Amino acid sequence: MTGLSFSRRSLMLGGLSIAGLAACSPKTPAASGDLSDLTLRVATYRGNPESFFKEAGVGEPPYKLARTQFAGGNLIAEAINARALDFGGMSEIPPIFIAGHPGNLVRIVGVLQGDVNNQVVLVPKGSTVQDFGQLKGKRVGYVKATTSHYILLRLLEKAGLTWADITPVALSPQDGLAAFQSGSLDAWIIYGVIVYQAREAGARVLTTAQGILSGNYLITASREALDDPARLKAIGDYVQRYRKVFDWLNADGVRWAQVRAAATGVKQAYYEQEFRERSSPSILGPISNAAIASQQAVADTFAAAKLIPSAVQVKPLWDDRLTPYLK
Repeated sequence: MTGLSFSRRSLMLGGLSIAGLAACSPKTPAASGDLSDLTLRVATYRGNPESFFKEAGVGEPPYKLARTQFAGGNLIAEAINARALDFGGMSEIPPIFIAGHPGNLVRIVGVLQGDVNNQVVLVPKGSTVQDFGQLKGKRVGYVKATTSHYILLRLLEKAGLTWADITPVALSPQDGLAAFQSGSLDAWIIYGVIVYQAREAGARVLTTAQGILSGNYLITASREALDDPARLKAIGDYVQRYRKVFDWLNADGVRWAQVRAAATGVKQAYYEQEFRERSSPSILGPISNAAIASQQAVADTFAAAKLIPSAVQVKPLWDDRLTPYLK
């Protein structure tokens, strides 16, 4: 995927385009405290917690929800900047690629501490590779502008290698799976339940992201939405409801796997394995100085590798207006 564009160009997202979503942007009701006429536009990922309010027993909010499914955090960042979205989640990486853009509307409003064991370097069945340094001269798949990209940079650094010492291959997760299964990749840096699908077929985990990733996943909102009192109130209510979903899923991994499998068609056993092997429970909380410093270190890594145009300061991206709702 190429760098993010902030035009209102048509980008297909589950059958809808960002341009189309922005054109249908809902009006905010008069500031009367009544949110019944407000539509909050939120991002979802297939099979992720934000899709399961009902299953978690979270009540209907006093505003309308317009949910749109996205394939990645970089697309969510683009939708926010196209004024097509109010709220969405992503890793630490996508905001770094847009931090220097003068029209950037993405603001980080909370932190989800989550699993890093489901982010791994896979090698094919039968591979003799035992450490990352042995991948010199090999084809390594990754997903651009994601945690996968950052893991690759850090592992190269640790092994004393440079970008030029491997053949990096930027692929979407599904294209990466096809390439990996066909033997076109010597290693693949990937995340999520797809890891368990590949492992069942014989792939081996060379290393996980433990000690590389912070485990911080970011919740973000549009600056313009935060500036609107009614929409800010709705987002605050939404994150409180969202937080309850994590309490529910942390309490019962098998139940959580069952509802995800029913929603996605992915084998329940994969989700159960992911839950058993996770590095930590999922905890949604407010922003912190430590989280800001963590993202700054990530940004510095991308800048040093010259994968962003120049060094960026991430602190202006962070906004504490949702802190009262997340304490």
